[in-house]
Amino acid sequence: MIGIFDSGVGGLSVLRAIRAELPQYPVLYLADQAHVPYGPRLLEEVRSFSEAVARFLLDRGAKLIVVACNAASAASLHHLRAVFPQVPFVGMEPAVKPAAESTHSGVVGVLATPATFQGALYASVMERFAHGVEVMQDICPGLVGQVERGDLDGPETRAILEKALRPMLARGMDTVVMGCTHYPFIIPLIREIAGPGVRVIDPAPAVARQTARVLAAHGIEPDAAQPPDMRFFTSGPPEDLAALLPRMLGPEYARQPVQGLSWVEMRLE
Repeated sequence: MIGIFDSGVGGLSVLRAIRAELPQYPVLYLADQAHVPYGPRLLEEVRSFSEAVARFLLDRGAKLIVVACNAASAASLHHLRAVFPQVPFVGMEPAVKPAAESTHSGVVGVLATPATFQGALYASVMERFAHGVEVMQDICPGLVGQVERGDLDGPETRAILEKALRPMLARGMDTVVMGCTHYPFIIPLIREIAGPGVRVIDPAPAVARQTARVLAAHGIEPDAAQPPDMRFFTSGPPEDLAALLPRMLGPEYARQPVQGLSWVEMRLE
């Protein structure tokens, strides 16, 4: 069983890719919507949330956990591997490498949250792969909240993206990286603003392929006696997540049950 978590609905973009790559595995998905967004929070706080969420998923049978959140990966991935040394974790890494390799103009944009930009993981990626490339960054204030509300193409969402992308486009950006798992859901709007000459990099398919490799490396096979279904949990109002599932994943999720959870002394119950 694969466990996946994010601060909210952004990780559904990763779940979508994992489901396409590994349809035979059951999945647990947890949205910590009581604390969304993780991006502006202190790294120590995100680390604490991530540990509690991982423990919850492991207690319910997850054999591998995908940290489907750039902010949580930046803040918590090393910590989680230290706390749960026997558990394989797959995290999000800003796709600066493929962006730097594919740009023709030498100008790359990265859209992410403050926690991602401040983390050691992003600094390491930049140091290794951004040589000779101008990387422009924007934290897109308010954009995660727009996606959480299901506003994928409204005037306010467009205004946030216009403010972020226009200066990058003026500098000649030809490649833009989705550095937050919420942002792939607004790729159509990004393409509309940026135009056909700008490549948009969604890391979710690469994360799904890495998940398949890690499962194989650890010999984690799907249980033939267990149906490959999906269970959804949220620490926010379950009806809110349930209403967004068909918008994010497709109409077949219109009646998908969602279980609500509560935080009690930093544990999910």
